[in-house]
Amino acid sequence: MRFAGAMLMGITYSPSSSRWADVERWDLRLTPDGRDGLLSKGTPMRPAHRPTYFLAATAAAALALGGCAAGAPAGSGDPSTGAAGQPAASASSASAPPATVSATTVPVATTTTPPPAPAGLATFKFPDGRLSFDYPADWRVEVFEPSQSPYVGTATIYNASGNDVINIYYGTIADIVAGSASRTVLETDPVPGLVGHFVPTPHSSFFVDRSDGAAHYRMGLTAGLPVSPDGKVQDGLIMLGDRVLTADVLFTDSPFANDEAAKDWYWGVEGRTLKAILMSVSYR
Repeated sequence: MRFAGAMLMGITYSPSSSRWADVERWDLRLTPDGRDGLLSKGTPMRPAHRPTYFLAATAAAALALGGCAAGAPAGSGDPSTGAAGQPAASASSASAPPATVSATTVPVATTTTPPPAPAGLATFKFPDGRLSFDYPADWRVEVFEPSQSPYVGTATIYNASGNDVINIYYGTIADIVAGSASRTVLETDPVPGLVGHFVPTPHSSFFVDRSDGAAHYRMGLTAGLPVSPDGKVQDGLIMLGDRVLTADVLFTDSPFANDEAAKDWYWGVEGRTLKAILMSVSYR
C-alpha cells in the first residue's frame, strides 16, 4: 500500500487569553515500500481559525489511518481487536469488580419448651360441708371415720409420691397433751378462712420444741400464737362450733439437722406446698 503522508497537529487552548496557543505540527510519512513511517516534528505555527480547523484536521488523519487498518490482513491488527475485527472488551469492563450481594441475616426460629404448668387444686370437704381445704390435684385424700354419731373423722393427705404428709382431725371428741418443752417459733401466720370463727385466731405455725436435749420440729394449726406474747407455750384446742380441729404435718423423728436446715426446707417447694394447704383451711 502506498501512503503519501498525513499531518497530525497538537493544539493547546489557553483559557486566560481565550486564544489558541502554539500549534505544533507533526508529519507522519510512510515509505513507498511499506516500511514503518517516520514521525518528524514540524514547524510551530499559530492557527488562523477557531477549533473547527483542528477538529477537521484530526478527523482527516483518523480516516486515513482507518483506511490503512481496514486493508490489513486478519490477525495482524491491534491486539485489542478480536478475531472478527471487533473491538475487544475494554480493560475497565474486564476488571470491573463483581457485583456485591448484601447478605441478609434471617432470624432462626427457636422453640423453647415451656416449664410444666403447676398442678391445679382440688378441694376436700368434710361430710357436714362446713370445713374444707385445698390440696394439689395430683395428690389424694383418704378419710377415716370411726364414728358418725358423734362424728369423728381424720383426713390424711398423700403427696404425688404416695407419702402421707398431713393429718387433719375434725370431730366432737378430742384431748390435749401439754408439755414443759421450750419452744422456738420459726414462722407463724393467721389462717384467713378461720378468722372470726374462733378466738384467738388459728395460725399456721412452724416451730421447734426442745426437751431433754432433743429437738422436735412441728408444723400445723395452733390456737392463736404458738407462744404467747409473755413467752408461754400455748397448746390450746381450736373449737369450731361443737367440734375440734387439729392439723399436723407428719415428720419423721429427726427431719432436720438444725434450725437453719429446717428454714431452708420450709421455704422450699415442699414446705411452701404444705403451708399452702394449712392456710387454705376454711370454715363456714
